[in-house]
Amino acid sequence: MAVETKKETLGFQTEVKHLMHLMIHSLYSNKEIFLRELISNASDAADKLRYKALSNDSLYDGDSQLKIRVDFDKDARTITVSDNGIGMTRDEVQEHIGTIAKSGTKQFFEKLTGDEAKDSELIGQFGVGFYSTFIVADKVTLTTRKADVKADEAVCWESAGEGDYTLESVEKATRGTEVVLHLKETEDEFLESYRLQTIIKKFSDHISLPIIMDKEIPAETDEEGKETAPSRIEDDVVNSASALWTRSKDDISAEEYNEFYKHVGHDYQEPLAHIHSRVEGNTEYSLLLYLPSHAPFDLWDRDAKQGVKLYIRKVFITDDAEQLMPRYLRFVRGIIDTDSLPLNVSREILQQSKKISTIKGGAVKKVLALLNTLANDEDHSKYSSFWKEFGNVIKEGVIEDHKNKDKVAKLLRFSSTHSDAEAQNVALADYVSRMKDDQEHIYYVTADSHAAAKNSPHLEIFRKKGIEVLLMSDRVDEWLLSNLTEFEGKHLQSVAKGELDLNKLDSEDDKKEQEKADKDFESVIKQMKEVLGDKVSEVRLSHRLTDSPACLVTGAHDMSLNMERIMKEAGQDLSMMGMGGAKPIFEINPDHVLVANVKAEQDDDRFADITQILFDQSILSEGGQLENPTEFVHKLNGLLQGLLK
Repeated sequence: MAVETKKETLGFQTEVKHLMHLMIHSLYSNKEIFLRELISNASDAADKLRYKALSNDSLYDGDSQLKIRVDFDKDARTITVSDNGIGMTRDEVQEHIGTIAKSGTKQFFEKLTGDEAKDSELIGQFGVGFYSTFIVADKVTLTTRKADVKADEAVCWESAGEGDYTLESVEKATRGTEVVLHLKETEDEFLESYRLQTIIKKFSDHISLPIIMDKEIPAETDEEGKETAPSRIEDDVVNSASALWTRSKDDISAEEYNEFYKHVGHDYQEPLAHIHSRVEGNTEYSLLLYLPSHAPFDLWDRDAKQGVKLYIRKVFITDDAEQLMPRYLRFVRGIIDTDSLPLNVSREILQQSKKISTIKGGAVKKVLALLNTLANDEDHSKYSSFWKEFGNVIKEGVIEDHKNKDKVAKLLRFSSTHSDAEAQNVALADYVSRMKDDQEHIYYVTADSHAAAKNSPHLEIFRKKGIEVLLMSDRVDEWLLSNLTEFEGKHLQSVAKGELDLNKLDSEDDKKEQEKADKDFESVIKQMKEVLGDKVSEVRLSHRLTDSPACLVTGAHDMSLNMERIMKEAGQDLSMMGMGGAKPIFEINPDHVLVANVKAEQDDDRFADITQILFDQSILSEGGQLENPTEFVHKLNGLLQGLLK
């Protein structure tokens, strides 16, 4: 029966056009990667077929020897990459090549900078390497047939890499995908066997499938020069065709490790570090895991798949194995291959398997050990680079991973008042080593920016006494601190919460002055409380201010003002949640000239206005918003006019 031809011309999605432009222009200096991308896609297609065939052996249709072929034709000026993997349906071709229907699209395009060199680094992460074919080809023809469909249900996709492409129903005798590149006039270098083999060995030697090219065997002759056997073409396996992680570490070069990362991590940059390990015992597994050198564009997309692939006895099972790595290590890339699970394991069994839990625990232990090694290396550059990219994600580990909380805490880095730079490079252990002899707490301040934290009025007494304070301005810090209350026996204490007890660090003269001030300001504090009413829970003298006239403090067990602001900005109704709503404590500095003037003020209205101004200033110093800015300006102007008379 003749095939009913169904051919249509369709336009590329706008995002696809943009990506193709990036591919062609940004990656031209590294144009040979087109072959790596096509071979990588073919390898993935074979992995998917092998997994599907575990429960449906008929998908092999008598051909279970999975392989990839690379051919070239000098006369036709074409390169062909073909596989006998899972193949695609018409709808799948349109979805995977004509459009970008995947999570993270928005984040990807938000990351684009217009700098072609930087933008090109994102392309591999986004998994659209197929478009790299247009770096060297002016036309690409893809013919594919899904493993479970008839020969006349194959489809042919073709495009010149401009605004549109065609889809046509065709016949294909075998399953799998064939990609034909019609090379540009300037790309003759790729029509040489040696050139193609060199690229394959460089980029794809680690692929566990055989990558086959034709090899010409010269004619055989006798002693007289007569031909005894004609020349012939044989299949030649170009790559090692063995799973990299199964080989001895001593037999793997740094370049091979890096190329495997680029394959499994869909990244064009080299990794920061890797772990290659074999664990034996009741639960046996191998792992080859990598730390990327930069954050993926979808790091904060909670729907993005985890970066670790699960294999069972070298058979790919899934790349959506959330059970293998916790969320706070979602940037880790690589594979875990186990001998201890059945090949036909289901997703439900994976979720409940004790062996998977054991493997996950071992993998996490290895990753944390690697990070600890980097963190304690004399050359801090690698860990500093890592922390800049992934620090906020690692902080989630204190919240999520109670079992490893202490290990994660040792990896944390913060800014502090003892560090000039904004960079987070102070470890908690470093802080503890610098604590004063009688210092009992690890002090910190939280704010919505580094500048706000660094200039917080709450730091004044600490600067005077030379006490280090950690500066925390990342949103995750508030949740981190609710889960990390102590480190190496030292309690973490906010400088903006509760009573500030520095008695052990105060001199006898300091204590006597505080006692005298408490008595002198009793009536002032009472009058201020009457003015502010239910806006505050308490008015008291401050032992933490040296330069500012006043500040706001929260109770020791109340939500911080910064946390309350974050929750409100996120649209949370704290009253409905039974959270927040606690009135702040208003602290005044008895040594400040403004407070001294308030104390001496005899006019009750002026006393009230100055008190309200000081209170509103304290709100602004905390990064808060005034309920009535106009009234604040009016009162402040009135005070200034009085001073100018």
